Amino acid sequence: MEGTNNITQTIIDTINTIFETLFASIDNNLYSVLDQITFISSDILNDKNFEKLFGTSTSNGILLIANSLLLGFILYYGFKYLMSHITYNRVDSPFSFILKVVLFGICMNFSFFIIEIILDLNSYISLAIRELGKNLFNKEICFSELINTINANIAVDTSSLNIFSVDGLIKSTLSISLLSLVFSYSLRYIMVKVFVLLAPFAFISLSLETTSWFFKSWLKNLFSLLFIQIIVSLVLLILFSLDYSATNLFNKFVYVGGIYALIRANTFVRQFIGGISTNVSQSVKSLIHR
Repeated sequence: MEGTNNITQTIIDTINTIFETLFASIDNNLYSVLDQITFISSDILNDKNFEKLFGTSTSNGILLIANSLLLGFILYYGFKYLMSHITYNRVDSPFSFILKVVLFGICMNFSFFIIEIILDLNSYISLAIRELGKNLFNKEICFSELINTINANIAVDTSSLNIFSVDGLIKSTLSISLLSLVFSYSLRYIMVKVFVLLAPFAFISLSLETTSWFFKSWLKNLFSLLFIQIIVSLVLLILFSLDYSATNLFNKFVYVGGIYALIRANTFVRQFIGGISTNVSQSVKSLIHR
């Protein structure tokens, strides 16, 4: 019987050690990256290869395609205007069309600069929220500091971590959930860059009434992706505002609720203003059910 108990204890200790090593690896390597991919600004555009892809002038990159499309819009309008004299269909006046082509053509060619302003404005708002928390609580409002706070309240060393205890289960849930956040916000990071590349086409789509829907859809999706950053800042601010105690089980479950709110941030934004999903788990489930 004693030998059986020793074997059981050895297995439990081994499992605890494995999970402690896993959680320590996640804590030490991922959360600084999570801060970088979540709190984005125009710095994400400071990539020489990305700038070349977008286009440094009207004769290369995405801007070349967009300007070619602008010429196509002009030809399309000219043909449609001529046909309107035969079919009597209503079209914009030439003056109105030329004015829109000039205005939105300029916006198209300066869209990189416009996007930089939008990204920085969103970054300043989220930074102001985090700076408020820093001044109030004397802590950096970020994921790296959050994980330090969590580890200060939930034991993670090999001598105290027990995966089969409530603390162990909570710690497991938090680590796996935060790992899910890395994947979700990595997808968001990529999608923001995709919508930056679509910016020239979005602006030029306003030249024609029949294509203006593309700009509205583009703007709503981009705004939803950026607005997540503000929601995350507010959730982190609330998490840091709570008075935690390592002996209070209620506070530990509040941690779990806060992390779940961060995971669901994209869903909340989609229900509020619309936009695309960056929830990796939902995407995987949708693929499985197909």
